[in-house]
Amino acid sequence: MPQQSRYSNKEFEAAMQDVFGALEKNNANRDLSLMVLGNVLSNIFTQEVAPAKREAMVDQFCDVLKRAVKGN
Repeated sequence: MPQQSRYSNKEFEAAMQDVFGALEKNNANRDLSLMVLGNVLSNIFTQEVAPAKREAMVDQFCDVLKRAVKGN
């Protein structure tokens, strides 16, 4: 899903594999995985993004997610 990023592919792939590994370790099915990832995202947006910028960033994230899913 990343577009242009300040992070290397190696950094991105390592973090993504860690997340997938944690979900697999806990035998998380699709629904549980989506719930967990949704809560992680909610936490990141509420804890790491200023309230004044939050809605725009969430909208941008959702647009990128929609485009990524349509591309598959």
